[in-house]
Amino acid sequence: MSDTQPAVVNFAPESGSVKLQPVPVPAIERLDVLVEVAYVGVCGSDLHQWRGSQSWPVNYPVILGHEFSGRVAAVGADVRGFDVGDRVVSETAAVIDLDSPMTRRGLYNLEPARKGFGYGVNGAMTRFVRVPRRCLHRVPRDLPLKSAALTEPCCVAYNAVVNNTRVHPGDRVVVLGPGPIGILCAAIARLQGAEVTLVGLKTDAARLETAKHAYGFRTMDGGGRSLKAEGDGLGVDVVIDAAGVSASLQLALELVRPAGWITKVGWGPQPLGFSLDPLVQKNITLQGSFSHHWAVWERVLQLLAARRLAVDPLIGGVWDLFHWDEAFAAMHEGRIVKGVLQPQPGID
Repeated sequence: MSDTQPAVVNFAPESGSVKLQPVPVPAIERLDVLVEVAYVGVCGSDLHQWRGSQSWPVNYPVILGHEFSGRVAAVGADVRGFDVGDRVVSETAAVIDLDSPMTRRGLYNLEPARKGFGYGVNGAMTRFVRVPRRCLHRVPRDLPLKSAALTEPCCVAYNAVVNNTRVHPGDRVVVLGPGPIGILCAAIARLQGAEVTLVGLKTDAARLETAKHAYGFRTMDGGGRSLKAEGDGLGVDVVIDAAGVSASLQLALELVRPAGWITKVGWGPQPLGFSLDPLVQKNITLQGSFSHHWAVWERVLQLLAARRLAVDPLIGGVWDLFHWDEAFAAMHEGRIVKGVLQPQPGID
């Protein structure tokens, strides 16, 4: 093994401050595992950091990438339960306070000191990544590592829809934003028995086409305001806001029925600039949803292994590390739903 490896590094806050550069192969400590990365998904948060538009603190310079699968390459002296060669995926909470009240409740995704891969500590857009043993999950035998690399966005969607949204069979659910998280939220809402419509903009045409033909979703562009008039005319039961702008919340308030439910999972750093009075007048529940935890990962891996939740239709291409910028551009321009990087071939 070489002492250095190529990595996609976000080195400064300015737009475009991402480049491929050599970095040291990380050393592991007694409770760490060194994972040889098979595949790593490009997330919207990676694009935000590439464009300098993120709304969270970043520990520059940092290797991007938090959606990844691979094989165990080495284990720390006190690691039990994982061996070299095991197929694994990793949660994102790389640093947490083990004594925090939130951690002790099992909600370490909400722990204030939490730092994740790709912004707080070095991520997986490289060949080897250091991972705390507590973050690892085994990949079921029949689940390919390329598919398993998208476990993380599936967990974001599962936590948003199953744990943080009130969805009943037969509910009318609108999902705003046809990115990976939006499409996966729609897929899980359908598993919950909901009637789902995925809404985007005209610029989302390619992604809406994927959602329609690969998943069979009803899709609409232009905001979907006509949905409110359907049925009894009071609006839909649930809106899941997976768009990356703050203004989408105004549309959600308009579409949802009185006593309805809005879950916001998409990040939007912009100020609102509109009144929240409809939230009060319509007695709406507004719920935020962030990240995931151990139990969510185990459920999602079982859904993926049983082929009840499909991720392969989201993948618009696989690029090597040296062409990372092509994958980023394809996603940023809306030509594909999800780009995946393969740091080195033959790991599965």
